[in-house]
Amino acid sequence: MENKYEVSFELILNAGNSKSKSLMAIECAREFNFEEAEKLVKEAADDLKSAHKSQTELIQGEARGEKQEINVILIHAQDHLTTAMIMLEQAKEFINVYKILNELKERG
Repeated sequence: MENKYEVSFELILNAGNSKSKSLMAIECAREFNFEEAEKLVKEAADDLKSAHKSQTELIQGEARGEKQEINVILIHAQDHLTTAMIMLEQAKEFINVYKILNELKERG
């Protein structure tokens, strides 16, 4: 297994990228640019999968008996993963809401 710090930083990087792309997707949806918003959501989901892969490496190591040192970096990494997961779901919901608003705007 890679250095546990490296795995933690990979998790932080990928989860952070996912969160940023989710926020950018919301901004695109606000401008009714749904094609770009959907593209960013897909990219955010891909980044989140990469973050999950890093987390899984840590979990599998623990299951094999490799003790995990709990440190601030690992806690920070888990925090990033959690917020990225929430942000992706919010981005999807915001896109749906903005699509509804756009339909209403076009009708009115």
